[in-house]
Amino acid sequence: MNVSGTSVAPDAALVTASYAADFERCRLLCETVDCHVSGASHHYLLVEHRDVALFRQLEGSRRTVIDERELLPSWLRDMPDPTSLFRRRIWLSFKAPPLRGWHVQQLRRMAIAERIEQETLVYVDSDVAFLRPFHCARFWRDGKLRLFRRDDALLAPGHDNHRVWSANGAAVLGIAAPEVSPHDYISTLIAWRRSSTRDMLAHIEEISGRHWVEAVCARRKFSECMIYGRFVDEVAAGAGHYHGSEEFCRVHWTGKALSDAQFEAFVADMSPEQVAIGMQSFIGTDLGRIRRLVAA
Repeated sequence: MNVSGTSVAPDAALVTASYAADFERCRLLCETVDCHVSGASHHYLLVEHRDVALFRQLEGSRRTVIDERELLPSWLRDMPDPTSLFRRRIWLSFKAPPLRGWHVQQLRRMAIAERIEQETLVYVDSDVAFLRPFHCARFWRDGKLRLFRRDDALLAPGHDNHRVWSANGAAVLGIAAPEVSPHDYISTLIAWRRSSTRDMLAHIEEISGRHWVEAVCARRKFSECMIYGRFVDEVAAGAGHYHGSEEFCRVHWTGKALSDAQFEAFVADMSPEQVAIGMQSFIGTDLGRIRRLVAA
């Protein structure tokens, strides 16, 4: 298979893990997906049980909300967290340490591979908005899927959390050395192969003797992107993938909320390959401002 531009590629699904506080951002994502994204047969929104009814508003013929209880083992359940005066949720079980929402969102992103049939899993966060046309075939080249990887990024100063995530990824995958990979696999708007993801989950269960969720959560600091990247490169020897470091989404990760002028400059500085922007919701950029400027 030779895939380039918008030629034939394996079927794709967009996958977004979200929660109630990001609902309006997720609505904007869905609107821009419908306007700009092609090459995907469906968009799956993965949410916790109590948020299902809210997100049903976004469903359509090509968009489905999936309750995390359909994806994760029955022994993992959420409840109000008393340490936050019951404002947040916490996921408890006898098989894993207490988990927060960002942990469980990662588990949903891995678990969806066991539920759907599309071979291309395109992960896009709910605080992303597409500004330019994007075809999911761009992830494929000569029958191989693009694995996002920043070569040797973890050799530079900083990246302390990334090194921990990399080491814990090695542990859950049974990789003895190197403990920490020099490469970074974390980005927004990336793709995995469904078949490779299922192979990864089966591999984790084989070497751990436990359900993959239990094994992954045993080390509370983990990154699903690091686990997948290290699996593909070091367990599967890169089978079915090629590497790419260009980022399709420009993200404002940290700092203060952007003014209108700063937002316009941020968009104007998008590189040619970038088709979307991400405004991290915890930064506090006003959604109305984002919506107005995206529309403009």
